[in-house]
Amino acid sequence: MYTTQIGKLIEINRYPVKSFSGETLDTVQLAAYGLLGDRGHAFVNKEKTGWDRYITARKIPAMIGYHAQLVSSQGEHKLTVSIKSPKGVNYNWDEQLRQEIQQYSKTSIAMEQFDLNANNLLGVDDASILIITDRSIERLQELYGKRLDHRRFRANFYITLEEGINEDELIGRRLIIGDSELTIKYPCERCTMITIDPDTLEKDVTLLKLINENMNLKFGLYADVTKVGTVTINDQVYLVN
Repeated sequence: MYTTQIGKLIEINRYPVKSFSGETLDTVQLAAYGLLGDRGHAFVNKEKTGWDRYITARKIPAMIGYHAQLVSSQGEHKLTVSIKSPKGVNYNWDEQLRQEIQQYSKTSIAMEQFDLNANNLLGVDDASILIITDRSIERLQELYGKRLDHRRFRANFYITLEEGINEDELIGRRLIIGDSELTIKYPCERCTMITIDPDTLEKDVTLLKLINENMNLKFGLYADVTKVGTVTINDQVYLVN
């Protein structure tokens, strides 16, 4: 197999609870659905089905102020999470946390914990892995006219690209990172989530408008895991030719 080095992995992020802030990792195991435990827990409206059932920061921006991390295994197919609220209160994945989030909504909120042995995408939006690159951030900052916190885009992998590498050329191609392999599917279509500052929770709708006008609402790349393995910060990224 012939490969070309095209970049380096400089940040890994996992979001154990859908729409909560997550954790930055030095290394992580990839499962068929993505990062082990990524979006393995979610809040839902049981009166709805499909993706409409998820309660997210699009409806409750305050959710981004809660920080979640995986802390230990719970049996063969479950992982436990620890959550810290914006006020510094610690929670487990239990009724006390549900009541805490319920205060933000008139909709009856339930909790869902996925089987990590399942072959579906758990609570992941559209594909196994979301990738952004320094090239995209730099271009958007030029349009935006000020510094952008890349955490707004909630990517799993933040990659620096070598000179001359065009993101669009990666679509449909295979990448090797560590001992894992990904296939780039298509660009990520953005929503109001990116308008929320990850620290202050203030909204700036001009950012979404800018991406719509200049990038057809697309920012970042979705990828599927085609070979499970382990990835680590500073792993080189190779394109399979």
